[in-house]
Amino acid sequence: MQIIYWLLVAVMIVGIIGAVVPAIPGASLILIAIIIWGIVSSSFAAIKIPLIVTIIVLLLSISVDFLASYIGARQAGASKWGQIGAIVGLLLGFFGLLPTLPFGGPLLGILVGPLLGAIIGEYLYRRELGLAVKAGIGIVVGTLVGNFIQGLLAIATVTVFIITTWSQVYGA
Repeated sequence: MQIIYWLLVAVMIVGIIGAVVPAIPGASLILIAIIIWGIVSSSFAAIKIPLIVTIIVLLLSISVDFLASYIGARQAGASKWGQIGAIVGLLLGFFGLLPTLPFGGPLLGILVGPLLGAIIGEYLYRRELGLAVKAGIGIVVGTLVGNFIQGLLAIATVTVFIITTWSQVYGA
């Protein structure tokens, strides 16, 4: 039982990483691990609190993601073109469709792609490079702040799970 528990905690740690790194499942991976623990331990009462917390965190994570990106874009004066460019840049960066960089691979593409995409999208809309760069940086900063907050929420969720289920595993 302890091995399964720690394997699920490891899955949750991947979920924490996924809350920060785009394209890796975050809170949803943590939620799945909690549900699996409820099935394995035959005690849904033991996972009631972590399950409720995880569902709330999942909803908050979605809200934080959109809100942080929106606020970052708005503060920088970005248009929808910049936001769409950032999304396209993220996808191109993640799937490696940006020119091959000598270092970093897809993780660097995930960081550089949205910035370049936002700048290009904003430049196509406004035709002014200075505003496009400012908007691109605003979108990326907003996204990074959102990802940081999602990471903190994911850590809190896993902590609640461990605190509420520890005695079930170790009888303490």
